[in-house]
Amino acid sequence: MTTVIDIDRLTKRYGTHRGIDDVSFAVEESEIFGFIGPNGAGKSTTIRALLALIRPTSGTARIFGRDCIRDAPEIARHVGYIPSETFFYDGMRVRDLLAYTARLYGVDASDRIAELASRMKLDTTRKIRDLSLGNKKKVGIVAALLHSPRLLILDEPTSGLDPLMQRTLFEILDEENNRGVTILFSSHVLSEVQAMCDRVAILKEGRVLEIQSIDDLRKRSFKHVRVRTTTPIPEHALNIEGVSDLSHADAWTSFIYHGDFTRMFDVVHGLHPEDVLISEPSLDEIFLHYYQ
Repeated sequence: MTTVIDIDRLTKRYGTHRGIDDVSFAVEESEIFGFIGPNGAGKSTTIRALLALIRPTSGTARIFGRDCIRDAPEIARHVGYIPSETFFYDGMRVRDLLAYTARLYGVDASDRIAELASRMKLDTTRKIRDLSLGNKKKVGIVAALLHSPRLLILDEPTSGLDPLMQRTLFEILDEENNRGVTILFSSHVLSEVQAMCDRVAILKEGRVLEIQSIDDLRKRSFKHVRVRTTTPIPEHALNIEGVSDLSHADAWTSFIYHGDFTRMFDVVHGLHPEDVLISEPSLDEIFLHYYQ
């Protein structure tokens, strides 16, 4: 298996402030690799170092076996990047901006641009300044894909997109991966990572806590449970393994649960609830209550 991204003890400091510290991981060819953590964990800093947008303080980063700083122009020809926030020339029309992007890559991408714009429902006749946040993100997606890159680096790619467009994006990414494209997918939305990725690196406070397969991540799944009852729930009733962050507000009791869901359902059933809400907690909650 060919290694596409190889990061070894990558560190970035801003004076006395931490960016990332000794980050190490590798991404193999045709893999969809998740890069997850709460906001401020260092995901974007790592990506910017990979793309030579910032220089690391120490450590090394290589893409396609080439040094990310020294060989940045050659690497960029084969990489598509979707940033978390997109900024373009406001006065340009979308079609002109995308044509300009294609010229920068030295490709004729007219057909590819038309296909992607149609699928993303992007009006290419409008000026950038007149676009909503979601439509600007669509422009970034088309610009990242138009030259058929070998590697896609995605930093919060679904931010600003409505659920329908998110689904369309995931379909496109799946097609790209099936033709051999390697994808680094950075997100703080656990459900996106679980749906898309083969493996994940979990980042907290600038450090990689662990790297695990998505199957292992699912086995360690967390749920946010809220139970409404007519009478207060005794404290001992939920004194079971896997329950954390137990709180009460009015008729509702809420907690984070990690473990055997059958057991949790049996316990909740015994409380004679009027209503039960089960949702996926944010990664911030998982990090706070599990990794602390």
